[in-house]
Order: sequence, then C-alpha cells, then structure tokens
Amino acid sequence: MMDNLNYLFLKMQAVLLLVFGDRAGALSRFERMLQLRPMDTYALASRAHLQAQGQNFAAAIVTLQQLTAAQPEDAAAWFNLGFVMQQAGRQLEAAPAFRQALALEPAMDRAWYGLALALMHARQFHDALHALKKNTSLQPMSPYGWYQLARVHQELGQTDEAQKVVAHLRQFEPKVAAQLERESQLAPTTGVSHAAC
Repeated sequence: MMDNLNYLFLKMQAVLLLVFGDRAGALSRFERMLQLRPMDTYALASRAHLQAQGQNFAAAIVTLQQLTAAQPEDAAAWFNLGFVMQQAGRQLEAAPAFRQALALEPAMDRAWYGLALALMHARQFHDALHALKKNTSLQPMSPYGWYQLARVHQELGQTDEAQKVVAHLRQFEPKVAAQLERESQLAPTTGVSHAAC
C-alpha cells in the first residue's frame, strides 16, 4: 500500500516538474518510480523520452530496450527504439526495430519512413523504394517521403521516375521540389501525376 502511494506521489511530482520545465527533476522521479516498479511501462517510456530529449541516446536506447521487453506488443515503443537508434547513428540496428513496429502496426507511416532511411544507409535501395512507396501511400501530403523516394530512384539510375516524383512534389511543396532539383540536378518535367510514381 505504501509503495503504491509513494509511486503515485512520485508520478504527480514528475508531471508537475515537467509542467514547470524541470526535466532533470522529473527524470529523477521516474528513476525513483522504477526503483519501486522496475518494469513500469509508464516510467520507462517517460524516462526514455527525457533521456532522448537530453541527447543521452545510449541511455534512452537501454531504457527503450527494457520497455520493448516489458511490452513487446507496443508498436510505438518499437518505433521509438528505432528512431532513437537512428538519432544515435545506429542505422543498421534501427531497421529491426522498425520492422517489429510494422509487424505490429503495418499502417505506421513513420516506421516505413524510418525503415527506408535505415535501408538507404545500408544501400539496400530496392527495399528502401518499397518502404518509401508504403510511406507515401500512407502519408501522401508529407514531402519527406517523396523527397527520399526521388533520391532512391536516382540512386537506382531511374532518372525518369525521380523526375516524376519531383513533378508530383511541385504540386503541393514547390520549395521542396526546387530544392530537390537543385541538389539532384534533375531537370523539371511537367504534367505528371503521382499515380505514375
């Protein structure tokens, strides 16, 4: 009973400290909550979030690994693990975490995007192309997936396909399309719909 009250008191303190911007104080409360309940998913997720915000990626990865062990069916936890691994420059290790997130939640567009970045880093461009097509079908108005899709087409020597993506991107994000044209030196094309991508 006393442990439950202590846990709730620490949780309330952590939330209040976060409201007032004291991340270090909140982090210490989450640490103490985990002393009371070592596999508490709320405290683990909160600690990982604060560790990542503080650029302590190694610690955040360990915490997220604990979280995915405690809650293996949580797609968001797997995504966060992959995302933080990418932030830490551990691209190859991120891919399995994104794949696990997608096994649990196939429509998670951000996991498709993260997986695509990891695959691009590994120069697995055909697999990255598939992941980016899934991402852009799930998130058609976000320029990020389209931008990377054009880059992958270019890496694969598919200049015509890359130009089609740029033309599609120009319809709703002309600045991003212009940037892509400058960076990739793709000649602009006109009148191509995203259905051709």
